Amino acid sequence: MPKAEEYQKNQFQLIPVCVTGNEEISPGVHLISWKREHDFYPGQVVKIAAETNIAPRIYSICSGNDEPEIRVLFNVKEDGLLTPWLAGVVPGTEIWVTKPYGSFYDDKKPAWWIATGTGIAPFYSMFRSGISENKILIHGARQLNQFYFEDELEWAMGDRYVRCCSGEQACNVFPGRITRYLGEIKNLPTDINYYLCGKALMVVEVRDLLISKGVRYENILAEIYF
Repeated sequence: MPKAEEYQKNQFQLIPVCVTGNEEISPGVHLISWKREHDFYPGQVVKIAAETNIAPRIYSICSGNDEPEIRVLFNVKEDGLLTPWLAGVVPGTEIWVTKPYGSFYDDKKPAWWIATGTGIAPFYSMFRSGISENKILIHGARQLNQFYFEDELEWAMGDRYVRCCSGEQACNVFPGRITRYLGEIKNLPTDINYYLCGKALMVVEVRDLLISKGVRYENILAEIYF
């Protein structure tokens, strides 16, 4: 077998792990965990499956890279093949995961992190890994209970943590979508990187908006959730 094919096979090999925790942090949104066996870069992903003969799904890691457990944030899709089952697992249940992989990661240079929904996961991993200094985090959601980890992020990042809510209103929360918030900023920095994570439509809309404001295409990095 060629080395490249062998590397890819090993990289995506499913390994059994025991669930150590499964917390519903918001209606229909869970944080599941298992013991960390491998190092990873914050922003990377893992594949998860209920059994080896069922196609796995990809999820961003949602924990710091020096923590003893790997955590994954997911929302339950009622018609999904994995998440309804995954939402009901208890500590000790065996699931199948791959080693962490992927290239969606940042360094300590100034940058903007832009997420919607559970797309906050890789940025929370970066935050927990100690690289949130010099960052601005913008999180968009439809409801106020969808700003996961907001107390911790607001306490640590202050004004550098921005919440945009399109369906409800509250103090210190921008009333509208992320695109509206970004559209009202007259002078966006054009010499830094912008990291986007969320559904494809959001990524495309925000990318086009950033480009229209002078940000170069190569300065926009994206992780799309399906």
